[in-house]
Amino acid sequence: MPILEFLGTGNAFLPQGRFHSLLLLDDSILIDCPPTALASLRRINISPRDINSILFTHWHGDHYFGFPFLILERKWISDREGNRELGIHGPSACKKRLAELCELAYPGSVGDRLDSFKWSEEEQGGVQCSPHWSFERFEVKHEIEVDPHGYIMTHESGLKFMHTGDSGPCEAISSRAGDCDVVVMEMGVPEEVDIPQHFRPSTVATLANANPETIFLVTHTWLDEPNCEREPIISNQLPQLPDNVIQVSDGDRFILNSEGLQRSNK
Repeated sequence: MPILEFLGTGNAFLPQGRFHSLLLLDDSILIDCPPTALASLRRINISPRDINSILFTHWHGDHYFGFPFLILERKWISDREGNRELGIHGPSACKKRLAELCELAYPGSVGDRLDSFKWSEEEQGGVQCSPHWSFERFEVKHEIEVDPHGYIMTHESGLKFMHTGDSGPCEAISSRAGDCDVVVMEMGVPEEVDIPQHFRPSTVATLANANPETIFLVTHTWLDEPNCEREPIISNQLPQLPDNVIQVSDGDRFILNSEGLQRSNK
């Protein structure tokens, strides 16, 4: 049974009570690796060495600048012998871009470790080092310079979910959403910000209403966490969305099985 845990649910600006958007799958697969990734793992007591696979959606800093810290920790703290495999998937030139980032952050420190990982820039296939999963990677509508993609993740049980990455409404997402049990999607801007690169409440509602049998989990939000005691930066009032939409918070954990999606506690 797939387990989806939201380690962070905020957009690039870190709303109150939220880390950067980060999904943990089956306690061992990360989709993206934002600056707060290591802190997110520490918060739930999962070691970086237990991450088997990372799938990158695109090259904005809030989605991959945490990678050098994760690898540095594995090398010097949790996997000093280098015995744990790590599979890495991403758009074109994935390894080159991540190697340059690591060299910029920690010159000469982790290049040897990067060469031991299993890298893939393929658009579909089995997830490296996570044999229960296969994937399809597809282009979405975001800033073209950062090579934006989404993923369809298919479990060996046949259960399927989509991760949109950062994207506005587009045919690539709308044509696939109805085939998925769950869609993890961004809602990066408020209603009054009408830009094509992000979903906003009305466009989330449009997609959800068009696919009533699919559950939509909204992350990468501009909204401050409603349960945070600190004063909101923008707003902590969640918009009203269709019944098949859940606006998730940091720490929310779900089990996906043949009966649907259920909340779960560790």
